[in-house]
Amino acid sequence: MPTLALIVQPYHLHRHHHHRHLPLLLLFLLISATNAPPASAATTNRHRFKEAPQFYNSPTCPSIETSGTSGMCFDQAVHVAMTLDAAYLRGSMAAIFSVLQHSSCPQNILFHFIASATANHHRLRHTISRSFPSLKFQIYPYDASSVSGLISTSIRSALDSPLNYARNYLANLLPQCVTRVVYLDSDLVLVDDIAKLASTPLGDQSVLAAPEYCNANFTSYFTPTFWSNPTLSLTFAGRKACYFNTGVMVIDLQRWRQGDYTTKIIEWMELQKRMRIYELGSLPPFLLVFAGNIAPVDHRWNQHGLGGDNYRGLCRDLHPGQVSLLHWSGKGKPWVRLDANRPCPLDALWAPYDLLQTPFALES
Repeated sequence: MPTLALIVQPYHLHRHHHHRHLPLLLLFLLISATNAPPASAATTNRHRFKEAPQFYNSPTCPSIETSGTSGMCFDQAVHVAMTLDAAYLRGSMAAIFSVLQHSSCPQNILFHFIASATANHHRLRHTISRSFPSLKFQIYPYDASSVSGLISTSIRSALDSPLNYARNYLANLLPQCVTRVVYLDSDLVLVDDIAKLASTPLGDQSVLAAPEYCNANFTSYFTPTFWSNPTLSLTFAGRKACYFNTGVMVIDLQRWRQGDYTTKIIEWMELQKRMRIYELGSLPPFLLVFAGNIAPVDHRWNQHGLGGDNYRGLCRDLHPGQVSLLHWSGKGKPWVRLDANRPCPLDALWAPYDLLQTPFALES
């Protein structure tokens, strides 16, 4: 268990209780609900989040010192990369909260957020700073036009978002001084110290580390066209290729840059545009480049698939074993199911990290 960081509870406004006005207030709420915009619009455009508790380093944490001209170049820091967009912002805020809450050195975590170049970066910065006033972070603009022409339609429209491919370009987007980063999807929460994950040994040659799932049917991630082509099917020759989920990865950015792995991924995406060799969004190019050559990570660091499959998003149970990270990959997202009053049992584990501020709070 990590050393608990000091928590200062946020300031709460006191509300006076005027019971005699309660009938009028309830009538007002009823009228407001009747005239409210659709749930999708309210979720996308009217996010307002509570301020999270303040977390401080435990006494044993090292002091981070600037090692370059960039404000994000710190020695002994844990670097975390995530994407930001309106549809998943609520999930991102919960993920950030969970990372800080379970860290023994939360002030030593630096967040690198990737957002579309056309997004309102000022609003995103204000939203994050309001909930996490002491958070060290930077937002990097991502030009989706560079990848839009390479994206092939997949089995689920959400997987076709250009921002879903931002992980391909982390080595180019983040400062050169950042040599190792933990990449996290927005639909997850941590229940353990992220420093443990960040310190995963990569060995002498591995570029990235992630939990592998060798029991999964690896051939299903590629089309018959791929496997029937003698040249393509030899791609994995001599490699013990296993499926891994790209929503949780530890990446050596220095090795990535030296090996020009962004170009290698793009080459497979260009081939996909000429002949369909896979069906599942941004994952297969990572498998083609890295499967069989990654450093192992314990499965506890990616209890994935809690969002169900990519078609119906049905409820699922946890995999056997210990849990350090819960990941709602798949179609079903916990905040959507909770808002619809159709939660899965495990969505209750995400709810405590939800910082969404409800429009009205009634107290007896």
